[in-house]
Amino acid sequence: MGMEASAKKTNFIWDFINEDLESGRCQQVQTRFPPEPNGYLHIGHCKAMAADFVTAEHYGGKCNLRFDDTNPEKEETEYVDGIMEDIRWLGFRWSEPVHFASEYYQACYDIAVDWVKRGLAYVDNLSPEEVRAYRGTLTEPGKNSPYRERSIEENLRLFEEMKAGKHPEGSMILRMKIDMASPNMNMRDPAMYRILFREHHRTGKQWCIYPMYDFSHPIGDALECVTHSLCSLEYEDHRVLYDWVVEHSKAMLPGRPRQIEFSRLNITRTIMSKRYLRMMVEKGIVAGWDDPRMPTLCAMRRRGYTPEAVRDFIDRIGLAKADSEVDFALLEHCVRNSLSETAPRAMAVLRPLKVVLDNWPEGKTDELPVENHPGHPEMGERTVIFTKELYIEQEDFMEVPARKYFRLFIGGEVRLKGAYIIKGESCENDAEGNVTCVHCSVDLSSRNGSEGALRKVKGTLHWVSATESLKMEARVFEPLLEEQILEGEERRDFLDMLNPNSLEVCHGFMEKSLADTKAGDTYQFLRMGYFCKDKESTAELPVFNHTVGLRDTFKKVVKGSNNG
Repeated sequence: MGMEASAKKTNFIWDFINEDLESGRCQQVQTRFPPEPNGYLHIGHCKAMAADFVTAEHYGGKCNLRFDDTNPEKEETEYVDGIMEDIRWLGFRWSEPVHFASEYYQACYDIAVDWVKRGLAYVDNLSPEEVRAYRGTLTEPGKNSPYRERSIEENLRLFEEMKAGKHPEGSMILRMKIDMASPNMNMRDPAMYRILFREHHRTGKQWCIYPMYDFSHPIGDALECVTHSLCSLEYEDHRVLYDWVVEHSKAMLPGRPRQIEFSRLNITRTIMSKRYLRMMVEKGIVAGWDDPRMPTLCAMRRRGYTPEAVRDFIDRIGLAKADSEVDFALLEHCVRNSLSETAPRAMAVLRPLKVVLDNWPEGKTDELPVENHPGHPEMGERTVIFTKELYIEQEDFMEVPARKYFRLFIGGEVRLKGAYIIKGESCENDAEGNVTCVHCSVDLSSRNGSEGALRKVKGTLHWVSATESLKMEARVFEPLLEEQILEGEERRDFLDMLNPNSLEVCHGFMEKSLADTKAGDTYQFLRMGYFCKDKESTAELPVFNHTVGLRDTFKKVVKGSNNG
């Protein structure tokens, strides 16, 4: 079921919230979206974003934007700005002001000190390796640290020294004192604070100890009076810990958040790990976070995806408790649906093959009117120029046609879109046998709009004039992954699974009518797909990114498809 606010739709999360409202547990719904500012948002974050913002909107409540900036090693203001831009692009609005986990550093520290005084926390000098060894396994309980029974006075002194920067990184941590024999590994004395001599993007050098996520996150929710903390399924086992943190801090916290988990978004042949995406950027495998092959929202925006398409996709997959995988074709279907009604049509040849019309009069040009959108006459017409020399796609000609090949071949006829019928007469080949030029005859009586235009042929090709066109670069994409990452495979080196053909750069030609386009403008290049003008375009060489193809491979599965 979808997530857009509608009286006819619901989901298991809203069922829980309805129960809470009816029981009086809460009076007004308050959610939050808590991204980490250590990279840009990707399509996987949209599910959580929609869950938080749409739920708040549905109940007339509020949704906070809170940046989880508890790891200064990888966080930057650039990512904060980029994340806010992505949220606005999708049409969501947060309740002002914007919050940061770093706002609550003092509150977290005060709670930590309170816990030490109450015997609920202790300073541990075990090394990271020793901590792991003492932690036990899923089938064996852990062992208490030899430092677990330090006196309250000693723990207070050491924690204050940690805060004052008197101990090196990794030498000690502050841990919760819960239960090392708990069947839930998250409850085996988890870490609360670590020493980290890193300058923070907001607090500078004020702190050299930083709270751990599992400690600061529930505190942030409770301080903001979040009623429903919606998160993905991997945090289900953390829920009991979050509740423990809030319960043992309740004298210092105003709220009691309820955590509800939903399944993550997994898409075929799509990298959904921010760690892997960051690695690809840092290794130069992609050109940046907004490389159009990336699943980040800034990359999708650059590629020509619309916010309406992304929200439609998220709405279609809905919210569920069980993990599942969505075919990338569904996302493409939503993009195609969005663009089919709004993108004007144009002609561009990406892999050009020259055609010479031998019986076309020398010096003659025709100005032909062509509609900008066949389904929307209000979008008007444009003029294309027809000349003796043209370009068509290389794949639209065969010397010896295959069976049921209805494009151009020697002895065969095709119509050029909005223009004339031509017939293949001969071709020129290079030393390797590749066709370099096709000679054709043109039926001068078959111009579109004339009486001869009524003559029917099976094939219609797009084209551009060889002399009255503009050079262009087209970037055509395939998924970054050559194969799908299977369950449990994310731990292996995914670089071996990258698709070496994820980017093809084509140098072709396009209509002159596209000369005044600007970055972000999206067109349907007839028979080739949807393309969006890229920010790297120059006056001498416009660059267009392939947004999505015309063929809807998902139409057999998705009801209501109206695309071909």
